[in-house]
Amino acid sequence: MTILVTGATGHVGRHVVEELRNAGERVRAITRRPDSANLPADVEVVPGDLTEPSALRDALRDVDRVYLFPIPDTAREVVGLIQRAGVRRVAVLSSSSVLEEDAEHNPSAQHHLAVERAVEDTTLEWTFLRPDEFATNTLWKWAPSIRAAGIVRAPYGDAARALIHEADIAAVAARALLEDGHAGKKYELTGPEAITQVEQVRLIGEAIGRDVRFEEVSPEQWREQMSAHMAGPIIEMILEYLAASVAKPGPVTPTVQEVTGRPARTFAEWAVDHAADFR
Repeated sequence: MTILVTGATGHVGRHVVEELRNAGERVRAITRRPDSANLPADVEVVPGDLTEPSALRDALRDVDRVYLFPIPDTAREVVGLIQRAGVRRVAVLSSSSVLEEDAEHNPSAQHHLAVERAVEDTTLEWTFLRPDEFATNTLWKWAPSIRAAGIVRAPYGDAARALIHEADIAAVAARALLEDGHAGKKYELTGPEAITQVEQVRLIGEAIGRDVRFEEVSPEQWREQMSAHMAGPIIEMILEYLAASVAKPGPVTPTVQEVTGRPARTFAEWAVDHAADFR
């Protein structure tokens, strides 16, 4: 049988493909642009888009397990197709935002809860992966200014989060797909320690062999700086959790080690892995 990986060219999806290949599994990868997927030759790459569920029928042929990237608008239709195709097990990329007290008013939580609820309403063996903040978020937030000027301008420099390496999310996803005992589990995933934004910037500088400076700016300045790049509710969500993470650092969970048998990768390791992205 075949394992289907949706979102296969994304930050996590690529690592899921790698984990499954290393385990000797047959992998089929869905991507909107197969010609530029740049996946290994032994991976079956097929065109597909979760926003157009009807096109997934062929991709689901002979599939018994699925790694599901979250697209809420079509989640119920996609999940229905998955179940009718005879798929047995699904690992769903979700978010720790669903655990927040204000989840009903949190855009990220609502995005992921829509997918979780669609999956819960099936007879599939499901596992929810709920990572806290991705270390890759520092790429879109900071890489341009680091490359241009060796500086990061952001509010709440003392905000501390346990950023997670995308490869660790993929490793847990692969275990959930390949092993028994993960059905019905909701795994909150973090890095091994909460470190401040100032420390994150320092570690990126060490990884690229360059002095990189953190410059504190006000929330108002950052809001204006980011308004051209993201929606207002997302900006406010980020500011709120950064402010909260100054007084109370983000959670640290042992889940990666418990599921995979090895410690979660540190942010310093992540920075070395992505050094070229900041140069």
